[in-house]
Amino acid sequence: MLDKNGIAQRIAQEVRDRWYVNLGIGIPTLVANYIPDGMDVEFQSENGILGMGPFPMDGDEDADLINAGKQTITAMPGAVYFDSATSFAMIRGQHVQLTVLGAMEVAQNGDIANWKIPGKMVKGMGGAMDLVASAENIIVAMMHTNRAGDSKLLKACSLPLTGVGCVKRVVTNLAVLDIQGGAFHLVERAPGVSVDEIIAATDGTLVVPDDVPEMQIS
Repeated sequence: MLDKNGIAQRIAQEVRDRWYVNLGIGIPTLVANYIPDGMDVEFQSENGILGMGPFPMDGDEDADLINAGKQTITAMPGAVYFDSATSFAMIRGQHVQLTVLGAMEVAQNGDIANWKIPGKMVKGMGGAMDLVASAENIIVAMMHTNRAGDSKLLKACSLPLTGVGCVKRVVTNLAVLDIQGGAFHLVERAPGVSVDEIIAATDGTLVVPDDVPEMQIS
């Protein structure tokens, strides 16, 4: 089973050289920590930075340098800063090759709910609705179940939607799953996790191949 860093490390394997990548709040921000040396990737945060680096070491934080989730970050050589209008023009103009988002729920048809729990205080939608409406390649980073042990991969989302039919791949602490034809398709299982455990933790329709390889996490 993976922790949050393990999920981010697996998603980093999806990133390709010379891509522009938007990292959402939460687990997605950790992806920048696991890009291989020598790979040229430009990370974007919708509050207005292109060239975001990994999280700073303790003691090296700059309170004026933050991502969209108000977390302190680092900037790579050549990073640029700009206003939100320019940032969202990049997103809406489809100039980002990959978007990584967190989620509270994902449905088997690709719907995502990640911005509101009725009756609870949350940070709000941020740029998520622009990202899901504009991005063609969306990967969700999330825990497979909630704290009560209930599945977050559902037949249909119960929370207010962020986007409809937009998620292509989900990476959880238990598995990698693709969304195709109105179902979750099991691609890989996390180290030490059985197929039966994934089936039991998935509420939505799950297509399981005869052979499910284990994730390769170093």
